[in-house]
Amino acid sequence: MRNPLGVLAVGCSVLLAAACSAESAPAPAAQSTPVPLTAIAALGDFATLDYCSLLDPKRLKNATADTPDSSFTACQADFVQAGRPRTVTIGPLAADRDPTVQAYAYPGKVPDGVSVQQAGFVPERTCGRAITFADGERLAVSVTDRDDRGSAEDRCTAADDVVGGALDAVTGNRVRHPQLPDRSWGRVDSCAILTGSGAQGGDATAGLAGHSCILDKVSLEFAVVRQAPAGPSETLGNRVARVAADGAFCRVRTVQPSPATPGRAEQATVSVVDTSGAGGDAACPAARTVAATIFSRIP
Repeated sequence: MRNPLGVLAVGCSVLLAAACSAESAPAPAAQSTPVPLTAIAALGDFATLDYCSLLDPKRLKNATADTPDSSFTACQADFVQAGRPRTVTIGPLAADRDPTVQAYAYPGKVPDGVSVQQAGFVPERTCGRAITFADGERLAVSVTDRDDRGSAEDRCTAADDVVGGALDAVTGNRVRHPQLPDRSWGRVDSCAILTGSGAQGGDATAGLAGHSCILDKVSLEFAVVRQAPAGPSETLGNRVARVAADGAFCRVRTVQPSPATPGRAEQATVSVVDTSGAGGDAACPAARTVAATIFSRIP
């Protein structure tokens, strides 16, 4: 005859073992919710961003690229692809709404909260793209043919390759932020200089990276350029300057050798817009006056 106490003991042992197993088994890991990627999370401090760290020349198929030029707000590189000379540009960043940016079927993968659009207002023989982050800020990407042999399809394929490389740099933690030298104009607060120059208007509006500022009819921008501006020179604010009308604007430029990039120049540009309809020449007297004050204040 089977011992009922023995059966009960075995049953309890099985239950206890199951209970112990349940207690010792690790709890299933909670799945993390994707976090929409903002521009500041992706790129870091806009003021010190090296836009050329977002460019992967290996993504440009059958291409040979020159050394990229990094400015304060963009990266540009010339390359030859299948015998065609082209220029790729990454940047600048923008936060304002742009009705010319349109959705299209971008073929690559994007991080959560990020989308890629087609830019409509671009120069001739250019394919423009916009990487839009979760906070609405956009990074411009473009590929331009420097002759008339390239097709729009080829340009846009190359532009999509550049977009893919930029997104890989972001997700792969390859975004760089170099330390600018003390005398670099990339360290200058453009709005502090502009508002201290005596320019009249309401509140100054700074660009996202802080290297440009607009105050009513006057703007100030710092950039890195390959060549100094040409044309007759004059002295304004104890600096050699060049003044030129450009449509409704009068622009005054001065340069210094780039302390960060040998063979390049840093450029400060003061622009004043004429609102009377007379043209940029009419704004040049005011542009000279403002530029003389600003140029005397920058280091």
